[in-house]
Amino acid sequence: MSSHPIQQALSLAAAGQTAQATALLHAAGEQGSAEAWMQLAVWRLVGATLPRDLPLARTYLARAVAIGHVDAALMAVALAANGNGGRDPADWPAARAALGIAARNDPVAAAHVTLLDRMALAPDGSPATSPAGRTVRADPRVEHFPGFLSREECAHVATTAQDLLEPSFVLDPNSGRPIPHPIRTSDGGAIGPTNENLVVRAINLRIAAATGTAVEQGESLTVLRYARGQEYRRHLDTIAGAENQRIATFIVYLNDGFEGGETHFPLLNIQVRPRIGDAIRFDTIRPDGTPDPRLVHAGQPVRNGVKWIATRWIRREPVDPWTIAAG
Repeated sequence: MSSHPIQQALSLAAAGQTAQATALLHAAGEQGSAEAWMQLAVWRLVGATLPRDLPLARTYLARAVAIGHVDAALMAVALAANGNGGRDPADWPAARAALGIAARNDPVAAAHVTLLDRMALAPDGSPATSPAGRTVRADPRVEHFPGFLSREECAHVATTAQDLLEPSFVLDPNSGRPIPHPIRTSDGGAIGPTNENLVVRAINLRIAAATGTAVEQGESLTVLRYARGQEYRRHLDTIAGAENQRIATFIVYLNDGFEGGETHFPLLNIQVRPRIGDAIRFDTIRPDGTPDPRLVHAGQPVRNGVKWIATRWIRREPVDPWTIAAG
């Protein structure tokens, strides 16, 4: 079927004619358009054009998959593995089986299967053995995990996030307009529930095991890219006034071949030199639950090349990845 109905529906939605757009997509879907079901699924997942309805989105995805939409199949696999971002029970075995079916005809899915086969995983997708870190400092806790990810896993995370990267902005409190982030000059993107493919999910489960936390406590894995001269100036990772505070940070260095970009803790006299696949973990609060000012840190300016990292901020309680904004 021509993509014309999809474009027409998008134009109707942009003009505020949501009901007409939805009806048009339903009709196209009933006539065999996988793209129409996929578009409806995206709208129901995002919750902008139409109210968010995750079960209905899953229904639309299933219809698109049945017709043969590859991206819908990978999205359905992701949502099965993470339980709709924690709204439903996660079902790793079902997701893994569905990925295997998709891999028969899709090289992207086949590449995911190859990476998963190289991981030592338990039946639920978590690591067969918990990664052990080396203590850099006991109080406050700072740990180093050499070789936490393989080079192939690092490349996969960066590739997954590449199309999600945007310049770092905050809203100007006076004008309400986006302005450059005052302390972070990188490009960044969060790998949310629909993009959390099984390889990324397995990595998030590995981070949970390394930190002794539940995977549901982690914000979406956020990838940051720093070009020459870019940096993340001194800051704390805690959020002022947050009821569900960040209790720990986990950073994975995704590449090498650049200069600078060290992670510097000035009050602890600790400077971590990025090495591909290595990771660090540090707690962000004190025993009484208040932010620990000793954990102020910075990503030093990149002097040459491009630096890629993946960060997972971990909260005290489970978070809703559909609504929480990455910090």
